Amino acid sequence: MSALAPQNIVVLEVRGLSRAFGGVRAVDAVSFDLARGSVTALIGPNGAGKSTLFNLVDGQLPPDAGSIRFDGRSLIGMGTAQRTRAGIGRTFQVAQTFASMTVLQNAQLALLAAAGEYGAVGAPLDGRRRDEALRLLQQVGLAERSAEPAASLAYGDLKRLELALALAAAPRLLLMDEPTAGMAPGERTALMTLVVALAAERRTTVLFTEHSMDVVFGFAQRVLVLSRGKLIADGAPDEVRADAAVQAVYLGGAST
Repeated sequence: MSALAPQNIVVLEVRGLSRAFGGVRAVDAVSFDLARGSVTALIGPNGAGKSTLFNLVDGQLPPDAGSIRFDGRSLIGMGTAQRTRAGIGRTFQVAQTFASMTVLQNAQLALLAAAGEYGAVGAPLDGRRRDEALRLLQQVGLAERSAEPAASLAYGDLKRLELALALAAAPRLLLMDEPTAGMAPGERTALMTLVVALAAERRTTVLFTEHSMDVVFGFAQRVLVLSRGKLIADGAPDEVRADAAVQAVYLGGAST
């Protein structure tokens, strides 16, 4: 496991994390730390265990063994909603937004939910948290499209909106599941440039899965590599790219 610089504050501590499905060990004794404000890629062949690891961290699955600590607090036994309130956010490979609502209404609803104002769901939003929602949309470059239906957005802008919705709860850890899937090269670069900038500005820790190696090696500060549920490499992008084991199981033969 890569050593963290002494000045870096550890946000997420994973130790010996394991999860099996029948006789298959999807995640097998995985351990790593993530520092505050860091941007880390999690890669590996299909079936390596990346999605299972994400689901263990955000509470969709319980582990068979091991521990997960977030800001020094154990997450074992906490559900997804509790972890979201604790400061863990997530985006998905397929963008999840309210297509029939405007861009602004999506942001307003996300902010209201983050504040625990659940009674507002289904009620007229009017001006509730409007200014805050516009500031959030400004951060992701969508303020000028705030009045448009989310359904009218191009896919790249839809992913920006999903990012805004995830940021509404001010997460200290953001899990991003293939954030650039289905995007053109220019869109991928624009989105990840934004993610890295926001991570630095907000001191948000980002862990993302990705199949585009241009994205991984162009934007991650650190790369974790899974193969058959085991963590086989952990280091700076150049170190991981040159790792013989990674070349053998992924970069050298698997499609990226």
